[in-house]
Amino acid sequence: MSALTAHLDVPLHFGAPGAARRAVVAVLGGWGFRDQDWLDGAAVVVSELVTNAVRHGGGCVALNVEADGGRVVVSVADGSSVVPRRRDPDEVGGRGLVLIEALAENWTVHDHHGGKQVRVALPPCPEGEASQPRLAHLSSAAAH
Repeated sequence: MSALTAHLDVPLHFGAPGAARRAVVAVLGGWGFRDQDWLDGAAVVVSELVTNAVRHGGGCVALNVEADGGRVVVSVADGSSVVPRRRDPDEVGGRGLVLIEALAENWTVHDHHGGKQVRVALPPCPEGEASQPRLAHLSSAAAH
């Protein structure tokens, strides 16, 4: 089976993290990931990544989801080359990377078209894994 991918361009406004979170959970559910706790963790990771990109990144924000079997990587690219770093939490923030580290296997930062891409590898989903959609079935159902 080949890897599945989804690409979403994220608007730069306060509602972006919630919209991205809902979209990714819908995509992952459509791909066969069923464990609700795991999906909730993936949603938190997406929300934190997009929040940081909107607040600190600038430029266009691009969200990618890649699944290969039970392995999922979520990445967010933005226009800033500033690498995220842990900081002491305060009333404004500082908890994002702590949450991501608690919910992920690992995370990395890569140069991306003059900005950066933060990639987060999620732990394997305990229930379900990516499966290819049944396009032939969907095509024949749509024809009726």
